[in-house]
Amino acid sequence: MSLVVQKFGGTSVATAEQIHRAARRAIQEKLAGRRVVAVVSAMGESTDRLIELAYQISRNPPKRELDMLVTTGEQVSIALMAMAIHEAGHHAISLTAAQVGLVTDSVHTKARIHSISAERINRELDAGRIVIVAGFQGVDPAGEITALGRGASDTTAVALAAVLEAEVCEIYTDVDGVYTADPRLVPQARKIGRVSYDEMLELASLGAGVVHSRGIEFGTKYQVPIHVRSSMTDNKGTMIVPETPGMEDVIVRGVTLRRDLARIRLNRVPNRPGSAARIFERVNAHHLVVDDIIQNVTGDGTMVDIDFTIDLEDAPQARALCEMLAQEMDIGSVQVEDQVSKVSIVGVGMRSHTGVAARMFRALADSQINIENINTSEIVISVIVRRDDGEKALRALHAAFQLDTGP
Repeated sequence: MSLVVQKFGGTSVATAEQIHRAARRAIQEKLAGRRVVAVVSAMGESTDRLIELAYQISRNPPKRELDMLVTTGEQVSIALMAMAIHEAGHHAISLTAAQVGLVTDSVHTKARIHSISAERINRELDAGRIVIVAGFQGVDPAGEITALGRGASDTTAVALAAVLEAEVCEIYTDVDGVYTADPRLVPQARKIGRVSYDEMLELASLGAGVVHSRGIEFGTKYQVPIHVRSSMTDNKGTMIVPETPGMEDVIVRGVTLRRDLARIRLNRVPNRPGSAARIFERVNAHHLVVDDIIQNVTGDGTMVDIDFTIDLEDAPQARALCEMLAQEMDIGSVQVEDQVSKVSIVGVGMRSHTGVAARMFRALADSQINIENINTSEIVISVIVRRDDGEKALRALHAAFQLDTGP
């Protein structure tokens, strides 16, 4: 008997009517002869409201207590989903992460999955039930409740699909697939029919918010087919699959914009072995996720400037840490720039085509957009620009690579 994992995001279960719609989708798969596991997020914007309430209570709420608070949203939605399935005459059971046996590390608000037990889920499936699992949450080895980070119900769903050897993991959202750019910012953006794991991982990590990047990591590692589709229609969405022959024919698959970034600059760092190691070991010890790193030698070569980008919400903590390091290591100064954006082009076709960077930079120059930093990899070229130029850069690059008329 094949198994399907369905994930319903907050916008797909925001109201009682939408919960009933999601329940009907799960029942439809059950009636088609499949075993069904549904992963559900908190309803609508309830997580945002809980976080807002936390900061009304405390200027700096403890991360453990934040996790205790925000994970309650999923417990509400899974229970309501199970009720909706029962109301339709079918059997279901709601399970929290602790009941499933989803174990994470102990990093509150950004925990990573270590293991998942399939025993309880398989027992409930064998009893003929649809299993409804809370997304976004886990428990650490000590039994503490942890949150996986915003958007990480996708990660829960794909990880479960891998453990349960599901035929497919369906990600239901308020859009009908993955687009060449955010259609709210680029009206000419097109839906992509198929995208490789590598391309989708880069698109997700660079700002395409349709699927969480850690979910794609699980999909890549365990070769889980992922179908991104709309919760409002039965139309086919976007399939995320292993790379196939012919995918390199498309030079650029998509363009992304990240606006939630800050750039930290350490000026006049002593240019000697171990300086960078000491800085980033401390950054890692505080569980701060670094994006790009750029180092430039200055003056007579005895000093370097080190820039790195980081999530905007982590900028205050990064600033305080770097100012401590500046005193300890005789670093000249620390600057924090929170008015930057990152614009990227992504495509496996860059491996076999030349002139891609020149075309990108010309498009930005013609739009009078200044490039502050450049970072490249095998299938990605990213630039840091002023935040006010971010959307203009996105549209310019989408047009330059003719993504509105591609295959």
